[in-house]
Amino acid sequence: MRFLFGDLTVDEETRQLLRSEREVHLSPKAFDLLTALLRARPRARSKAELHAHLWPDTFVSESNLAMLVAEVRSAIDDDARAPRFVRTVHRHGYAFHGTATELTDSDASGTRSSFKYWILAPLRQIPLTAGRNLVGRDPRVQVWLDATGVSRQHARITVDGDRVTLEDLKSKNGTRVRGQLVTEAVPLVDGDEIRFGSIAVTFRIWAAGETTMTEPDQ
Repeated sequence: MRFLFGDLTVDEETRQLLRSEREVHLSPKAFDLLTALLRARPRARSKAELHAHLWPDTFVSESNLAMLVAEVRSAIDDDARAPRFVRTVHRHGYAFHGTATELTDSDASGTRSSFKYWILAPLRQIPLTAGRNLVGRDPRVQVWLDATGVSRQHARITVDGDRVTLEDLKSKNGTRVRGQLVTEAVPLVDGDEIRFGSIAVTFRIWAAGETTMTEPDQ
C-alpha cells in the first residue's frame, strides 16, 4: 500500500519514505510506526497497542516509543508543538491526523522510474534509490547489513539514471565485485555478485516495458 501526504510518499512494498522521488531515511522501527499510524488514521493508537505492534513479546521502556516518534517527526518535518501529521494524545498514545491519500498502482506509476534497482541480501531485498546509497553496519544507512565483518559505512552505490556504480569507502575487510577487489568506482550490471566483507549479495535490475519471452513446450 502507498500513502501520499504533503510532499511525501510512503511505500509499504519497498519500505521507503520518499520526498519528490528522493528517499528520506527512517530506521525500520520508525517506518513501522509511521505505517501503523497511517493505517489506523484518524483513530489514535494507544502506547500499549503500539508497543505490542513494534516489540511483540519484548519489554522495552516507554522512552523507546518516544524516540521513534521524534525520529518520524524529524523525517517528515513535523513539529510536536504544532503538529501537521503526528499528534500526541496525552496519557493515551499517538495518531496520524493529517490528510493522507492511498495511491493505487495507476496513480503511482507516473512517479516511478522505468528502472528499479535492488540488492538481494540474505533473507531480504533492499531497494536502491536515485543518488547515493550507503552500505554498512550502521542501521541509519540505506543498505543495512548487520554483520561484524561489515564496516559501519562500508561502501557507496550511486544510481544515476540507467548507470549504477559502486565504490568502497576504505572498509576494513574490502569490497569485491565479480571476485575482484574494488579500488575505484566500478559499474554494476544485472546479476553481479558483490561481497561486502564476508556478506555476499546480488545486484539486480528490473526494467519496465520488457516483454515476456515465450518458452518452447517441453
